[in-house]
Amino acid sequence: MKKSLMWMLTAVMSITFVALLYFQIMYLENMVKMREEQFTEGVMRSLSATAEFLERQETLYFLEQDVNIIESSLYDYNSPDGTETDFKYSVEHPDGSVTNYTLQSSQDNSKTNINLSFPSATQNIGARYGTMQEVIRSQYLYQKGLLNEVILSILRDSSTRPIMERADSVIIKNCLATELSNNGVNVPFSFALMNPRNEPVYTTDGYKHDAKGEYSISLFTNTNSTYQLSVEFPTKNTYIFKSVRFIIPSLAFTVILIVIFLYTLILAFRQKNLAEMKTDFINNMTHELKTPISTISLAGQMLNEPSIRKSQSSLSHLSEVIVDESKRLRFQVEKVLQLSVLDKTGSTLKFSEVNANSIIYNVVNTFKLKVEKQGGTLEANLDAIDADVSVDEMQFTNVIFNLLDNALKYMKEDEEPHLSITTTNISGNKLEIRVKDNGIGIKKEHARHIFEKFYRVSTGNRHDVKGFGLGLAYVKKMIDAFGGSISVESELGKGSTFIIVLPLLESRSE
Repeated sequence: MKKSLMWMLTAVMSITFVALLYFQIMYLENMVKMREEQFTEGVMRSLSATAEFLERQETLYFLEQDVNIIESSLYDYNSPDGTETDFKYSVEHPDGSVTNYTLQSSQDNSKTNINLSFPSATQNIGARYGTMQEVIRSQYLYQKGLLNEVILSILRDSSTRPIMERADSVIIKNCLATELSNNGVNVPFSFALMNPRNEPVYTTDGYKHDAKGEYSISLFTNTNSTYQLSVEFPTKNTYIFKSVRFIIPSLAFTVILIVIFLYTLILAFRQKNLAEMKTDFINNMTHELKTPISTISLAGQMLNEPSIRKSQSSLSHLSEVIVDESKRLRFQVEKVLQLSVLDKTGSTLKFSEVNANSIIYNVVNTFKLKVEKQGGTLEANLDAIDADVSVDEMQFTNVIFNLLDNALKYMKEDEEPHLSITTTNISGNKLEIRVKDNGIGIKKEHARHIFEKFYRVSTGNRHDVKGFGLGLAYVKKMIDAFGGSISVESELGKGSTFIIVLPLLESRSE
């Protein structure tokens, strides 16, 4: 698959997942907002009903008081000796005549009787009807006046009534609980009664006076002194979350899909890069192997020439060429065989106690001739007093040789190579080995990948720098197997320094 197609599919899938996640989050936010609005509406309806209930209770209280007063003043007119009392009324007609009627009340132990007496039975029916209308009208006006007096007394006397009687906490709690339940708000609550100065008259347990989660309504708004009933719901957020929690699994599954998609995408790009590096490896390997094979084949053909056989110098030269190219071919084959070593490290290593300074000294003496042939120098400062480590001697030798060969391989064309290798003891009972060069250096974006298998800074079918991209991957694999670590410090154009840290024998034994 082409990289452009992969990027296009990645962009489409990314936009799709992001849009899906966005719509789910928006839906969740809208659901939470809607639940909060429903909750607020239910609470405010409950508070309004509670406020109306308290006002009706107060009206009922004053009505009962006034009714008792009126009844006692209207019917309790017995004479001191217990005789009946008559109430006489006169009605003046439009023609100037006057009709008298009597309202008699008698009281016994069980009830009060009121009798209406008219002056004469001989009065015509029209006069009686008119008299009855006048009586009813008088009673209506009288009752209306009484009602007005009751309303005025409520407005006048309610403010003087103690607030604890007007808004009892038990009555409010029971009324609120009933109204909240009727409106579908079945959550614990606490409340407080606040005076006109916004000071609490009383509070219930758990009330914190949090303005963000508080609902309030005014009580007794028709009087001079207005009180506030404030209610809080400590578990409001939990209640709202429970009402929308069915959306959380779908949101979680979407996030999981996004994570899996990203992980799959990363693996796909890694596999593509690995495939490209393997292709580079095969191309480089083909080139590296074809050159010595061609040289050996050509030398073999020349040996068949009679003129060459007669010349001892020519035979000697061809023999040297065949030997050199055979060594070069064997070295390249060993590089390829390092692939199997990378995958089967544990089963092939043979640990032994060796002195790192001695092994490095032998490698330096061997490699120094190769550096001097390039016109450069190789310095060894083996200052570590304690250099005894537990490693595979052959693999450790190859590690040092690979680092030196890598340093020489990436030297500058217009500058003589100067290599150095040092050993020192560092804290933590460890040995530090530094291999430094003055080569071309490594860019920061490449430095973190150079220890990966098949990775080469110069990719593609380029052969100005020989190699398969296995040397540093092999080095890191071996150092990890030895229980150590390797890192690189490099700056483009100023060379590189590879740092190996290995545990000493005492540290490993502990």
